[in-house]
Amino acid sequence: MRVRVDVLFDDADRRAALHEATLRGLKETPKQIPAIWLYDERGSVLFDEITRLLEYYLTRTERAILEERAREIASETRAETLVELGSGTSEKTRLLLDGLVAGGTLRRFVPLDVSEEVLIASAHAIAEEHPALEVHAVVGDFERHLSALPVGGRRVFAFLGSTIGGLEVGARKSLLRAIATSLGDEDMLLLGLDLVKDRARIESAYSDRSGLSERFQRNGLVHLDRELGSDFSQGRFEHYATWDSEREWVDIGFRSMGAQVVRVPRLGIEVAFADGERLRTSVSSKFRRARIEAELADAGLQLGLWWPDADGDYALCLSRRCQFARPAAQARARCVAPTFGETVAV
Repeated sequence: MRVRVDVLFDDADRRAALHEATLRGLKETPKQIPAIWLYDERGSVLFDEITRLLEYYLTRTERAILEERAREIASETRAETLVELGSGTSEKTRLLLDGLVAGGTLRRFVPLDVSEEVLIASAHAIAEEHPALEVHAVVGDFERHLSALPVGGRRVFAFLGSTIGGLEVGARKSLLRAIATSLGDEDMLLLGLDLVKDRARIESAYSDRSGLSERFQRNGLVHLDRELGSDFSQGRFEHYATWDSEREWVDIGFRSMGAQVVRVPRLGIEVAFADGERLRTSVSSKFRRARIEAELADAGLQLGLWWPDADGDYALCLSRRCQFARPAAQARARCVAPTFGETVAV
């Protein structure tokens, strides 16, 4: 059993970055806080319970696709290294990992996450399950530390759980471009994507009848208060999760029930809320194939394989870095990926 851990982002770095992002977000319109506040120990337990709710279709649907397609993904990628972005406990990736191991090419697993304690525990668990596999855990931020990931051999980068939907458009564009820059000619990117569907189904996934999603969100305020000395959790806020059809995302957070001021001592600020003003805790973008294909192409990636579930609720897609060709007679470049037979104009 071989486990290596590289720490590129320690607890002090994490805290400083989180505090800075929180200060910046509370000055924006609408006011917002980073979604990472939702995932302390209690929040992680609550979210795990959410994934088992009938209304929350994402986890079970992605799992079903992986159960059906893991061997095909292994055959297509022939991956020697699996890189998991934002791995956490690596639960999302276990089926994929098993399929790649069964495919006979996988030699190394590289989970990347900001939480050192959770990452190390999951790395050792994976190493015990797959003793022949080299496990190289990297404590870091997938928006900052892609260039520090180990190279060599064919790699597949997995970004599952529709986690990419939690990034706003600008951040998503930056991340996809960073991934494209990091990929070698034989490397591939596997994305899990929640697809656009009926508004009621989408909203109920983030505001379930049992109130579990609201408890998860309110726990994020408790976590923030505990670390920053603030009193958000004592304020008068009502939870909301609203589908925005123009942006095609779910806007999730709280609305102020009356005018109020919240103190945030460790950031040295007081935050004034008008009646009905929002405090956004997260967004969750939903995708159409044409949209993600365009975003990938803009980043220099070509979408090659698309695996939706039977109901069209969710999809996995596999892409790789473009090789650009611009013949003199053509005004536009062509993105050509040798494994995939299509070309995409960019």
